[in-house]
Amino acid sequence: MREGVETESRSEERTENPRLWRVLLHNDDFTTQDFVVWILETVFHMPHAEAFAVMLHVHQAGVGVAGLFTRDVAETKVKATRQLAEQHEFPLLVTLEPDRQEAGA
Repeated sequence: MREGVETESRSEERTENPRLWRVLLHNDDFTTQDFVVWILETVFHMPHAEAFAVMLHVHQAGVGVAGLFTRDVAETKVKATRQLAEQHEFPLLVTLEPDRQEAGA
């Protein structure tokens, strides 16, 4: 130990993971399947096969998860999706909600 240098001992700090949010895409009768796949590839960076599978799930179930993110990232992706849908004149509804697994924690 060098002279004049103080060290501070800290108890081990535990950090918690941030709460995660689900970005949801909702089915409608006007937004094309190709556009939904393109959104999933472009905004959510999914490979084509995964994007296609998510799009089919949204089409059949009425709603599907586009991804799980921290709140800031989820809000950014929702905003980008809404802007692109509006620019392409599609009424695609995209929402976010707390992840169920995280909600009770």
